[in-house]
Amino acid sequence: MTAADTSPMEMVLITGMSGSGKSVALHALEDAGYYCVDNLPPELLDSFVALERQHGARKVGIAMDVRSAASLPIVPRQLHALRAQGVAITSIFLDASTETLVRRFSETRRLHPLSQVEKSDQHRALVEAIELERELLGELREQAHVLDSSMIRPSQLQASIKALISAPSSRLTLVFESFAFKRGVPMDADYVFDVRMLPNPHYLPELKPLTGKDAPVAAFLKASTEVDAMFNGIQGFLQHWLQALARDHRSYVTVAIGCTGGQHRSVYLVEALAQAFGAQWNTLRRHRELDATSA
Repeated sequence: MTAADTSPMEMVLITGMSGSGKSVALHALEDAGYYCVDNLPPELLDSFVALERQHGARKVGIAMDVRSAASLPIVPRQLHALRAQGVAITSIFLDASTETLVRRFSETRRLHPLSQVEKSDQHRALVEAIELERELLGELREQAHVLDSSMIRPSQLQASIKALISAPSSRLTLVFESFAFKRGVPMDADYVFDVRMLPNPHYLPELKPLTGKDAPVAAFLKASTEVDAMFNGIQGFLQHWLQALARDHRSYVTVAIGCTGGQHRSVYLVEALAQAFGAQWNTLRRHRELDATSA
C-alpha cells in the first residue's frame, strides 16, 4: 500500500431535492479546491474513492440524486465503511419547500426526473413527483446536515456550504440562524424559538433602520428583563442537551430564532448565543433576511 493510499481524504457528499441547488453547492466546493463529480451512481462510490486516494486526492465532492433511487439505500452503509477507513465525510442535504420547487421547475421548464409526463395535469404530476422524491431520500436526509435553500440566493447557499466545510469535523457544530416568521420557518432547523413576544426595536424611530448587530439595538435589548430571560432559557436548554447530541454523533445542530422581520430581536439573540457558546463549541451564524439584502 502506498503513502497515497493511507493519506487522509476529505469528502463532501451533496444530496437533496431536485431543484434545491446541488449544482450551486458543487460550484462552491470547486471554488474551495474540491475535485467534484455530479450524479455519481452509488455503486461506483467505493471505486471512485479508492482511485482518488491512489492519485493522492485530498478533497473530493460528490453529488448524488434521485436518479440513482434504486441504489440509494446502500449509501449509508458505504459512508460508515469509508469513515472506518479514515475518510472524513461531511454529508449535506439540500432541501426546499414544495412550493419553491414547483416554481423553480415551472420557471426553467425542466422536467422533474420522477415526473410522469403522460399525465394531463402537469402541476399535480410535478407535486406528486416531488413528494415521492422526499420519501425516497428520507433516510439520507436524516443522516445529513440539512440546508434549506427555499428563501436564499445562490450566493448565500455558496457561503453556507463554504462555512460548513471549513468547520472542524471533530466536534459538533452549532449553527445559529435568525429568520423572519413572515417569510416562513427554515426547513433545516433542528430547534425553533419564537421571540416575537419580546420588546421590538422596530417601533423606535432611532432603532428601526438598524439591526441586531448594531450597538444601540443590542443595548436596548440587553436592558430588557424579558430578553434576558429568553436568552437564559435558550442557553440553558442547549447546555442541558448538547452533550447528549454530541454523544449521538451529531455533526451539526441548527438553532433557528425567529422574530417578525428577522432584523432586530432574532439577530441580536443569534449573535449573543453564538458568542456564549463559541468557547466550547464550533459555532456558525446565519442571518437569513440580512444576508439576503447584502448578497
